[in-house]
Amino acid sequence: MPKLKTHSSAKKRFKLTGSGKIRRPKANTAHLMRNKNPKAKLANRDYSLVCAADKPRVRLMLCI
Repeated sequence: MPKLKTHSSAKKRFKLTGSGKIRRPKANTAHLMRNKNPKAKLANRDYSLVCAADKPRVRLMLCI
């Protein structure tokens, strides 16, 4: 059986933490930032973890 290929866009969007969890950047930070208040911008600055329902699909895309 051939090797699985990693999904190219997934490897740019998701990273693995030291404990094996999958982290992702938060949404709503790409454009139209002038309309958002500073509190909303600050809340979106950090990374978030992938929820349990999406974890198997992301793991398959990352071949882990």
